[in-house]
Amino acid sequence: MQSLVRIRAIIKKEFRQISRDIGTLGTLVILPLVLLILFGYAISLDVKEIRLAVWDLDRTDLSREYVRGFFNSSYFTFQSVINSSQDRDQALAEGKALAVLTIPPGFARTIERSETASVQFLVDASNSTTASTAIGYIAGADQAFSRSLASDSGRTLVTSIDLRPRVVFNQELRSVNSLIPGLIVLILTLAAVVSTALTLVREKEHGTREQLSVSPITPLELVAGKTLPYLVVALVSTTLILLASWLFFGVAVKGSLVLLYLTTILFLFASLGIGILISSIVSTQQAAFTISAILTVLPTFILTGFVFPIRNMPAIIQVVSALLPARYYLAILRAIILKGAGISSIYRDVLILFTFIVLTLGLGTFRISRTRC
Repeated sequence: MQSLVRIRAIIKKEFRQISRDIGTLGTLVILPLVLLILFGYAISLDVKEIRLAVWDLDRTDLSREYVRGFFNSSYFTFQSVINSSQDRDQALAEGKALAVLTIPPGFARTIERSETASVQFLVDASNSTTASTAIGYIAGADQAFSRSLASDSGRTLVTSIDLRPRVVFNQELRSVNSLIPGLIVLILTLAAVVSTALTLVREKEHGTREQLSVSPITPLELVAGKTLPYLVVALVSTTLILLASWLFFGVAVKGSLVLLYLTTILFLFASLGIGILISSIVSTQQAAFTISAILTVLPTFILTGFVFPIRNMPAIIQVVSALLPARYYLAILRAIILKGAGISSIYRDVLILFTFIVLTLGLGTFRISRTRC
């Protein structure tokens, strides 16, 4: 009971500090909206990674030759063999495949009769730039096969295959649809990590840290009291961002809002833990801001899949990317907002965020307790 009273007192003190500090309030609430609008209208991406799954219902030499034509180029990476429509939909929903090639029964027989065979591609357009690139490369590989077929048969060049690409999750191929989740991650990282790092360092600079050290407040109570106010403010900021995304860009959440907010809370706790850890190491607000930006904001922009596909990065960079909670939160957001995915599609990323919470908050609390000894 006494512990809850002390935590409540710290929370009230922190909210009072936030209300008095217009700069901090603007950083947490106004700046995210400004960044969302500026980035949403200004950024365009170019991604070239295509994970291709194959559902071959014909299972003939000609159908297998058609499939090999895609993987003879460097643009496609074989993902898996699909055996049912459920496998196909799951591969796309969970992001395991960016495109699924479906070859119908009778494919080879239709071509041998010099008739047009229909082939379907389902392309995940939750990242519109990847989808646009994929459709272009798919059409190129298909045309190369048709030319080879005509050359082998000695016939005049004709297209024997009716290619039917169909995009899912972002049918209009709007780049802003795939940008919005990345912007939310970037903005929340900035708000959570930087603000939390600054608030504890401010106690050191103002000399009030010593008063807290001699008080009955435990390190865990101090961390809870310091992080919960910024968690609330960040959730308000998230709501404003989602509303702005809908009003300005027409991007609505297709999945569960409850699941979206629960996973957002997990990510915020992980980010707040990073801020606590940084504040336990540095002594000035300038140093806290600089380190926070270097360790979180820039890597979030570059190494999470927001701008550049992770699979295109060198192995060592992919390892560094795996150490960023923002990478997993971005995957969660794209799944919920654009695909309407449920917990079964994102549970691995959720478990990883839980791990980050334990590590960052645990290390931050431990560091604070050591400094009080």
